[in-house]
Amino acid sequence: MKSLRFMAPLLIFVVVGVFLAVGLKLDPREVPSPLINKPAPQFELPRLLQMEGVVGTDDLHGEVWLLNVWASWCSACRVEHPLLNNLAGRKIVRMVGLNYKDAPSDARTWLREFGNPYDMIAVDREGEAGINWGVYGVPE
Repeated sequence: MKSLRFMAPLLIFVVVGVFLAVGLKLDPREVPSPLINKPAPQFELPRLLQMEGVVGTDDLHGEVWLLNVWASWCSACRVEHPLLNNLAGRKIVRMVGLNYKDAPSDARTWLREFGNPYDMIAVDREGEAGINWGVYGVPE
């Protein structure tokens, strides 16, 4: 009975130590995507630069494309934008912008100032399509 009293706290200490060791190896910023190896979520949203029409997955079916989630109020988007402009100039992949929770007039002003790397831009004003894409914030 005495050895059990000694072993129980030791066992608890070892178990807690193992959990801490495993936890220290994990990256708290890493959010695994639920979309890996799955079809792209369906969407149909208004276009940003055209007054009429929509952008949707039907426009992109059968093509390789990159979706970039951005907003005019996003400071990290400003940092990544030159990279996107460079990639767009190479014409390696079709680029689609998803303007997320932004005022369309602010987004258009931002694109005039920094350039437009996108082949098409969808407006997700309320962030509903972003939920289906697993968007936690911008840029993504």
